[in-house]
Amino acid sequence: MRALAEKILLAVAALALVLLGFFFLAAALIAGVILAGVVLIRLWWLRRRMRKEAAAQDLTTEYTVVEREGQRDPRLPPRP
Repeated sequence: MRALAEKILLAVAALALVLLGFFFLAAALIAGVILAGVVLIRLWWLRRRMRKEAAAQDLTTEYTVVEREGQRDPRLPPRP
C-alpha cells in the first residue's frame, strides 16, 4: 500500500513540476518576445533619427551659371 501512495505522490509532484516548467517557459518566451520587440523598435527609431539628421546636413540649392570665364593664367608655359 505504501508503494502505491508513493507512486501517486511522485506522479503528482512530477505533474506539478512539468506544469510549473511549462508556465516558466511560456513566461520566458513572452518576455523574450517583448524584449526583442523593444530592441527592434529602438533600433528602428535610432536609424530613423540618424536618417533625418543626415538629410538635414545636406545643403541643397539652385544656381545658374551667368557666364564662364576663359582661362586667364595657364599654369603651364606655352609650347615652343
